[in-house]
Amino acid sequence: MSRPLLISDCDEVLLHMMVHFRDWLEEAHEIAFHLDGRDFHHAMRYRDGGQVEIARMWELLDGFFDTEMHRQTPIPGALEALEALAADADVVILTNLSDHRREARVRQLATLGLDIRVFTNQGPKGPALRAIIEEYRPNRTVFIDDLAQHIESAAEIVPDVARLHLIGEPLVAPHLPCAFQQGHAHARIDRWDEALPWLREKLHGPAL
Repeated sequence: MSRPLLISDCDEVLLHMMVHFRDWLEEAHEIAFHLDGRDFHHAMRYRDGGQVEIARMWELLDGFFDTEMHRQTPIPGALEALEALAADADVVILTNLSDHRREARVRQLATLGLDIRVFTNQGPKGPALRAIIEEYRPNRTVFIDDLAQHIESAAEIVPDVARLHLIGEPLVAPHLPCAFQQGHAHARIDRWDEALPWLREKLHGPAL
């Protein structure tokens, strides 16, 4: 008998990333990161005020995930909520990291007490969601992400999936487009204590 399936992003949904990335940029590279409504690239500036080049931005992001993932800490209530939901649903992670970093993410989550299957992806997440759903064949599916473009991709490719836009990092939550306001998410909830009842209902209650 099929079970419900929860597919969750990781960074800024389960684990703080940007705040630790910001601190590392300052400590190791003398780069300031101030989002303040600007896009990710324009938020990064050298101490002399110069703009960080796009190629350098990607190098720094790669460097963070190569050496600094140990800095990442859980979003309050996230890991506990996933453990609770896993009691009567399948729960997996879909993270936009390079494939060679999948095992590092598995180990990172295991170190934090979460033994969970991880799928890596590059680009829009809709096609990856469809592939995961085809493998698991759940009776219903819920998807969580912090980026509106991935929620939109899910709405286009797997429209029957319940979609939650959740940004657990207060540093960035006010500055990113809201998928619920755009009409692509079924809800926008940034706190896990508030998200958990909604997720239970979508996984086990009446269909959308």
